[in-house]
Amino acid sequence: MKPVRSNSSPLTGRCFPWFSIFFLLVCAFINQTLLGAQIQSPVDISLGDRALRFLQMRDYSVRIVAVGSILIGISCGMMGSFVVTRRLSLFGDTLSHAVLPGIAIGFLWVEAKDNLALLIGASMAGFLGVACVTLLKKFSKVRQDSALGLVLSGFYAIGICILTRIQKMEFGNQAGLDTYLFGQVSSLSESDLWGICISLALIVLFMTSNHRELLVSGFDLEFSKSMGLPSEAIQYAMWGLLAFCVISSLQVIGVILASALLIIPAASASLLAKRMSTYILVSALLGAIAGFVGAFLSFLGQRIPTGPLIVVVATTFFLLILFLRPSQGIIVNWLQSRRQSRQIEMENMLKAIYQVMEKQEFSEPAVRMEEVTRRRGVGKDSRAKEIESLIDSGYVSRSYEKNKFAKLPHEQFISLTPKGWENACRIVRNHRLWELYLTNEARYAADHVHEDAEKIEHVLGEETVRKIERLLSNPKKDPHGKLIPSLVDVRKGWLPEFPLNKNE
Repeated sequence: MKPVRSNSSPLTGRCFPWFSIFFLLVCAFINQTLLGAQIQSPVDISLGDRALRFLQMRDYSVRIVAVGSILIGISCGMMGSFVVTRRLSLFGDTLSHAVLPGIAIGFLWVEAKDNLALLIGASMAGFLGVACVTLLKKFSKVRQDSALGLVLSGFYAIGICILTRIQKMEFGNQAGLDTYLFGQVSSLSESDLWGICISLALIVLFMTSNHRELLVSGFDLEFSKSMGLPSEAIQYAMWGLLAFCVISSLQVIGVILASALLIIPAASASLLAKRMSTYILVSALLGAIAGFVGAFLSFLGQRIPTGPLIVVVATTFFLLILFLRPSQGIIVNWLQSRRQSRQIEMENMLKAIYQVMEKQEFSEPAVRMEEVTRRRGVGKDSRAKEIESLIDSGYVSRSYEKNKFAKLPHEQFISLTPKGWENACRIVRNHRLWELYLTNEARYAADHVHEDAEKIEHVLGEETVRKIERLLSNPKKDPHGKLIPSLVDVRKGWLPEFPLNKNE
């Protein structure tokens, strides 16, 4: 992906007013949800009725969960696009684990599960974790990945110890802080939803106002410094927003899986997008869809956690894109490779038929099957498969007619159709021209060019072949003295009454 060089980016121009409208609509929708009464979804209805109930958004809790999951997916998708491109995936994981002791300390501060206190504690722990990573990298010889590992494991261990201690206190049995480990979207509150909206607004505002600076510093930090850009300030600001994004998503996705929602949609988008602006939008869209579908599947099941389901859906999208994307998917590449291998086998068989006919001086249009097999150097099973493919493709025809080269009374013979003759001449022409080119221009020895020509003959295009012919002054013979089929031979088709053009 290359940095956008235009003076205005898609995110800073026309998209920002649309985001403002979208954000206002989201706020209005959230405000409308607060007016309804909370309706618990019944568990004794059918699966279809539960799906319809979710899609109709009749329940207050469903609306809160659906909006929260979508907004978290958008926030994590947008931030994740920069996390992945800057190779900071471990940084997001470190932040998500580093906030755990802050949550525990916030609870001890007010001795209750107060969202504001937990948010303040998590923010302080997150920024302390960022500071520790920065100081270790700046004042020691510890590499960044090692510093991230130290902070992740150290802070997370401290958090677990404090949580264990809280459970043994008099007021600890009602803490419910374990929900921050794996997420509990059912306890998502109005204040949590507004916090998610504020986090998303800050992320979009930061990205739209610093889009070009983020691109330059993300792809080449030293170059951005030479241009006088505030790369360090942008980096720390982005880390702060990343911490805020992680903290706001803890109630939905949990400490352990928060980094997954940062990385997976962005990794999926990297397989599809080629420009950074498209990359951000696709990543946000995949995150939003994963959030909605995960919440939907969680609503359909009973006691299925929403956070892990969102991650599972995002992972499923990644695998589908990885295997099925149109141009470079694993399955698509595998199918293309199989087609290419089959095409190469067919072309090699056509070349073998041509060489047998050449050995017989083109006196007969049909050649013995056994002679072709020896020339091709394959077994009977492979030969039969290749011949059947050639027949199905209309390149050859099979007969049992006897000619002067027959040795048995009922021997099989094959002959090239006009279409097969054209392709056989083309592949032989490519092979011999390339041998001559390597011999004359690259100074290869004549006995060292065959293997290279065997590989290149299948991929040479007609335009390249014509250039080689002009470069070699339309040669008639290859380095071994064999005739090179001319363009006339390639185009006219094989007919017994029109023997091979001898290029004379």
